[in-house]
Amino acid sequence: MSLMMDKTADRSRFQAISEQEMQTRRDLAACYRLVAMYGWDDLLATHISARLPDEDGRECFLINPVGLMFEEITASSLVKVNIDGEILQETPYTINRAGFVIHSAVHAARADARCVIHLHTLDGVAVSAMEDGLLPLNQSAIAISRLIAFHDYEGIATNEQERERLVADLGDKPLMLLRNHGTLAAAPTIPLAFLRIYQLEWSCSAQVRTLGLGRKLREASVESIGNTTAIMEAMNLEGYAGSLVWPALLRKLDRTNPGYAD
Repeated sequence: MSLMMDKTADRSRFQAISEQEMQTRRDLAACYRLVAMYGWDDLLATHISARLPDEDGRECFLINPVGLMFEEITASSLVKVNIDGEILQETPYTINRAGFVIHSAVHAARADARCVIHLHTLDGVAVSAMEDGLLPLNQSAIAISRLIAFHDYEGIATNEQERERLVADLGDKPLMLLRNHGTLAAAPTIPLAFLRIYQLEWSCSAQVRTLGLGRKLREASVESIGNTTAIMEAMNLEGYAGSLVWPALLRKLDRTNPGYAD
């Protein structure tokens, strides 16, 4: 089975890009470049997708084209594809089948999952291979510990039959450790999805470093863990991500790697 998908629809049926789609394209391109800036990319592998308004009654989303590094992604290079894998625009690129399988599954199953980020970072993969997963070893890990789902490894994700099992394992959680594979975040907005994956990746890296010390671990009390999770669950994290974190990240990106909005 080919790892690439290049099915196309009758592109003449689709109208010019709306301002809503352009804004989504700009934010998604920025998200790709931020992932590269933080060193979370994996050559041409892994994907970030964002839902768009339905076209012809079918769900559709944006995803990266095969062949571009994350640091090269622009708003115009992103590929619009529907839930059946048909490419809905004129583009010289194709898309990765495994990326389509994972992301289409989550978008189709979760109305709130308007952005999905999947990564293969060294520390994320390391923690995904641990039987206990993410341990409550620090404040960040404690804050997200109740938000993480798990999905067992089934091989390279080109089998569309895996989609049902993956979304069943994800349930209503915003984060997932794909066993022996990597990390995933799903959120209603691109800023919140980025913040969620940042929390998970940061916690995985802290765990790898902590366990690497080879010293006796100091565990947080059950009471403090409960207090931390209660405070985090009461926060308006989506508002914080959108109004404070995302604008700051875009300013940093504009200084270090401009051009994503092209």
